[in-house]
Amino acid sequence: MPAADALRTVLAFPSSYSVGITSLGYQVVWASLARRGDLDVRRLFTDRGDPPHRHCDLFGLSLSWELDGPVLLDLLERQGIPLWSHQRGEDDPIVFGGGPVLTANPEPLAPFFDVVLLGDGELLLPAFIDALQAARALPRPERLRRLARVPGVYVPSLYAPRYDSDGALLGVEPTAAEVPATITKQTWRGNTLSHSTVITPEAAWPSIHMVEVARSCPELCRFCLASYMTLPFRTASLDDGLIPAVETGLAVTQRLGLLGASVTQHPQFADLLSWLDQDRFEGTRVSVSSVRAATVTPQLGRILARRGSKSLTIAIESGSERMRRVVNKKLSGEEIFAAARYAKEGGLSGLKLYGMAGLPSEEEADIDATADLLLALRKATPGLRLSLGVSTFVPKAHTPFQWEGVRPEAEKRLQRLARRLQPKGIELRPESYGWSIIQALLSRSDRRLAPVIAAARGRHDSQGGWKRAYRAVRAGEATAPADLPVPLPAPPPWEEVIHANWDEQRVLPWNHLEGPLPPATLLRHRQEALAGGSSADPPAAPSPPH
Repeated sequence: MPAADALRTVLAFPSSYSVGITSLGYQVVWASLARRGDLDVRRLFTDRGDPPHRHCDLFGLSLSWELDGPVLLDLLERQGIPLWSHQRGEDDPIVFGGGPVLTANPEPLAPFFDVVLLGDGELLLPAFIDALQAARALPRPERLRRLARVPGVYVPSLYAPRYDSDGALLGVEPTAAEVPATITKQTWRGNTLSHSTVITPEAAWPSIHMVEVARSCPELCRFCLASYMTLPFRTASLDDGLIPAVETGLAVTQRLGLLGASVTQHPQFADLLSWLDQDRFEGTRVSVSSVRAATVTPQLGRILARRGSKSLTIAIESGSERMRRVVNKKLSGEEIFAAARYAKEGGLSGLKLYGMAGLPSEEEADIDATADLLLALRKATPGLRLSLGVSTFVPKAHTPFQWEGVRPEAEKRLQRLARRLQPKGIELRPESYGWSIIQALLSRSDRRLAPVIAAARGRHDSQGGWKRAYRAVRAGEATAPADLPVPLPAPPPWEEVIHANWDEQRVLPWNHLEGPLPPATLLRHRQEALAGGSSADPPAAPSPPH
């Protein structure tokens, strides 16, 4: 029960209730806040929520996908909260946000947030709320300065971007001596990870109990934010974490989801499967998130089929051996064929594969190798339903490919895959190339994008709306508020943000934010990747093992 003087808090999610409540990250943040007696927490989604809390003290947003970011402005407006942080006064809430998108690069949305939490909530949320409670009687500017001293808490208004006469970013620097020059992402290193706190038939995955098996991924694919930004790879204790978490959920539901970027690389995953294979779990439906193909075993296929799964999901990135070397995907063609065979032999009816188009150094022959691989898999495992989800490469902050641009030829390569695979009965599920462009705009920009986000309001569900807003801000027809403390130049040319390969010496919008690995290490990984993928080394033709 909240105390009488509890801080009135709204925790928002930038999508519908069914989507938001299926986000384990959102559930965990909400539960962490709701357990405190000094907070009175309400939830808000785009399609439901309590009446507007015009006098709330705290307004938080959990953000896991770039394209959801602009929804923040709609949610703030519905609550009667000024959109720009510098326009908020003593009676307005502290607006904070967290999640992987904001941890990687908060700069495009920075002028709308009072506080951004960089890293894992297990550490950050208690420290943030404790510091806020200790400073709650102070004037708003002093409260923010106190919060900026907490490790991992980024207060954008206390940092100013600096540009040269040509508009190049020179740095994002503190505006006061007591403010740290860099902010370091906070990492939870405990061996007890998260699990569902809400189980509801209204979720996008109805009545599912989600259990986090592992956090991060040890593979370090060169494009992957989920690996690089969340290092080190951590696994939940089997006896003290996973089994108790599963037992808790199965007391109220018979649907279990095992989550993580690389769940099957948990050192005791086989033991967990054997435990779930007991007769007492008859009727329980178990599903797992994407698994590493090399870890698929006959046992995995058999137990998942026995527990109601219909298919398995693996990420191959490319059918080309050369491209898999470029992205550090330590996976052979033989292992891909074995995964398909084990899935079918175990009783699963489908295999979902994920790949990419437009990766750095990719050529048309590499795309053809992906199509060839799928066709060879279909021949080798008749009766196994195959589908390929394929996205366009988008550069992400704090990864070795952050310097690479989106390749325009990716659009035609998605179409090439469709022509090769769809007539052969292989389902192709391509992500929109156009929306990948907007995703790159949000992942790669600095604060000069904030006026564009504001100008795109009401049109951010349209690619054309984004492009028109960008042109309008570039032309000076739409601008940031005149009273913005640090005036923002016009954003750079569209081509430079989206498609250009950036110089390795360029100041990046997130240089003042420290991720798990230093830029020198990322640069070395990039150089090794591109050197290892010489186009003189042709893609190997896939063939099933004998």
